This record gives sequence, C-alpha cells and structure tokens, in this order.
Amino acid sequence: METDDETLALAAANGDGEAFGLLLRRHYDRLFGLCCRLAGNTTEAEDLTQDICAALPAKLANFRGDAKFTTWLYRVAINASHDRRRRRATHARAANNWGDWELNRVAENEEAAQQSDWLATAISKLPVELRDTVILILGEELTQAQAGEILSVSEGTIAWRMSEVKKHLRAYHQKEGYP
Repeated sequence: METDDETLALAAANGDGEAFGLLLRRHYDRLFGLCCRLAGNTTEAEDLTQDICAALPAKLANFRGDAKFTTWLYRVAINASHDRRRRRATHARAANNWGDWELNRVAENEEAAQQSDWLATAISKLPVELRDTVILILGEELTQAQAGEILSVSEGTIAWRMSEVKKHLRAYHQKEGYP
C-alpha cells in the first residue's frame, strides 16, 4: 500500500529524508509545470522550482495536514512566485533610481567641469597681477595677508585686486552672453 502525501509531508517535516525524497519524486513535475505557467518561461521556472525545493524542508515545518499536500504545495509555489516578482520589481526600482542618481551625478560633474573651464579661461584673460592674486587666494586658499607677503604688496592692495578680479569676471561673464 502506498503512503499518502499528507503522511509523507508530516514525516518529512520531522526530518525523514526518505519521505521528503519520495514527495519530491511524486510532485516535482507537477510543481515544475505550475512554475512554468507562473513564471512564463522555462529558465525562470527552473530557478523558481529549485528555490521552492530548497526552501521546502523548512516550509514543511508549517504543514499541519489540514489540507491536501498538493493544495499546500501549490500555495507555497504561488507565494514563492509572488515573492520573486516583488524582489525583481524592488531591484528594478532600485536600479532605476541608481540610474537616475548616476545620470544626475554625471550631469553635475559635466556642469562643474564646464564652470571650471570657464573660470580657468576667464582667469587666463586677467592682467598678470590680478591672475597671481586670485590664484593665491582662491587656488591656494591663502589669506590676503599671506598673498600680500608673497607678492610684496599690502593686504589692502590684495583686497583691492580681488575686487578688481570680481569686476573683470562679471564683465567677461556678460560679454560671453550670460545674464
């Protein structure tokens, strides 16, 4: 006489490897067919079926025998399919957000590079004493006193030169057609 599925499932839940193996042999093809219909393609169905089979020993601990084993197994398969679909959707959303973030980062880097190029061009058009001053103050991040000492001028002269730099940059900016 053949042992019914529910008895085998309860035995497998208690660690009976032979019972578990027999259940898989009996229901693997049916499970795979269901997974094919749920997944829509064979490759995905194979993965889904393998995931279910790998998780089945732990899931059998929740099998109480209230329903037929096949009913319970179908419910496990459907839940696994839904979980897999949700994970994929979450990963896709995360990937899309990552893509948006990356596009924004690239655009910001390009904008910063354009601004830097513009500034370098504008600074190169300054008179030498103003160029030296702005390079020390902004490029080297020196104080006006330190820049004055290096250039052998007073701190007040450095302040005046920086004011002149701003005027020249504003004029160049407007000349280039920027508002």
